[in-house]
Amino acid sequence: MGAYIVRRLIAMVLMLIALSMITFLLFNALPADPARLTCGKACTPQVIEANRHRLGLDKPLYEQYVDFAKGIFAGRTYGSGTATFECNAPCLGYSFRKQAEVTDLIVDRLPVTAQLAMGAFIIWIVVGVSVGVIAALKRGKWQDRSIMGVALIGYSFPSFFIALLLIFFIQLQLELIPFVNYEPGMVFTDPVGWFQVFILPWTALACLYAAFYARLTRNQMLETLGEDYIRTARAKGLAERTVIGKHGLRAGLTPIVTAAGLDLAGLLGGAVITESVFNLPGLGQLSIDSVLDADLPVITATVLVASAFVIVANLVVDILYAVIDPRVRLA
Repeated sequence: MGAYIVRRLIAMVLMLIALSMITFLLFNALPADPARLTCGKACTPQVIEANRHRLGLDKPLYEQYVDFAKGIFAGRTYGSGTATFECNAPCLGYSFRKQAEVTDLIVDRLPVTAQLAMGAFIIWIVVGVSVGVIAALKRGKWQDRSIMGVALIGYSFPSFFIALLLIFFIQLQLELIPFVNYEPGMVFTDPVGWFQVFILPWTALACLYAAFYARLTRNQMLETLGEDYIRTARAKGLAERTVIGKHGLRAGLTPIVTAAGLDLAGLLGGAVITESVFNLPGLGQLSIDSVLDADLPVITATVLVASAFVIVANLVVDILYAVIDPRVRLA
């Protein structure tokens, strides 16, 4: 098991290095002039050149990447002489548009996205897997047809449409949940308000993902319940709960774990549409603002962070594979 984890860790580190190089080069090799984008229309050539020097954009591209990579681990210094300022590690760049370090911008927004992603994840896993198991056990009956019908409808609607429906009916028509603005730390200072802020975004995301997991779980359970070892377990007189939970569901967890890990990682990178509809100041909203402002350092950093979440999630999924199915350790 230890050797398996070490191999996966080495692969993850190599992928992160390759990812940082590709992401940096992709956005810094664009024909647009990043220095020109740091100031408004009245910007003079002298100011543009000064900004280019302060950001280190006057260096060759490979030197810029070395400075970028070094800044992540040891921080970096922008400018020279008296016109210098420090960016402490982990430094993902500096945004002249927002006059702030990119790392600080991401750290400020990440808790919102994390709360949104984790809440929706818990709901869709619990609901999706549970109703998927029920549908498999009631195969061909009205429960199965009803669950799969609802799942098909839920999976067909885009998340923004579900979000708008929830706002219209729950908040505007029925007035069951008031409009509450998110504030940092309100989970501790105002837990009721915090729940009111996130319950509809959670529901909007969970409706979409739970529908997919219900269908996936049902298909996996139907395939597993037809195996010989399931019939043997029942013939031994084991309780049905043990047969379903210990033997049936565990054997079908592999694709569910794969999808769950990658979906959660994707949401941690920013639920762009949902955050925009509900006006949540998360990474998704930051990404949109950065694209609209052509803020290349922020765009580069948010893409890098979102991609890193996916790579780390792959590592976690690989380790969970080895726990669920020991045969994976030999791969």
